[in-house]
Amino acid sequence: MIEVIQGTRDMVAGLEPELRPGRFVFCQSPHETWWDLKPIAMFQESEGVSLILEEGRACAAGIASHDVMGLITLNVYSALTGVGLTASVSSALAAAGIACNMVAALSHDHVFVPYERTEEALAILRKLQASVP
Repeated sequence: MIEVIQGTRDMVAGLEPELRPGRFVFCQSPHETWWDLKPIAMFQESEGVSLILEEGRACAAGIASHDVMGLITLNVYSALTGVGLTASVSSALAAAGIACNMVAALSHDHVFVPYERTEEALAILRKLQASVP
């Protein structure tokens, strides 16, 4: 069992993880009009614009992608300056051998996990939430 890092108990107790429908991919866009692809997230890297797209949009645009991911939203307000939530979540998933990619947005954190392990990851996060007294 993963011990919840001191100072994050309220955030972990309020996780309320929710599976978002769809299949998602991380990719780089060769398109100058990447916004037309309606990414759910983007980040400007030195190699180009990295996007998180619904798998169907990437395929339709002919963009190569790997590793189809499921998306779990943590429906707890997590301050950008909060400490330990990412570590608690990623440690719980790592203990089960589940890779995760965390994306922190303004109001919530989002966890991308291999699509075929999404339900398992969701169960682990619910168990993590329930473990906080």
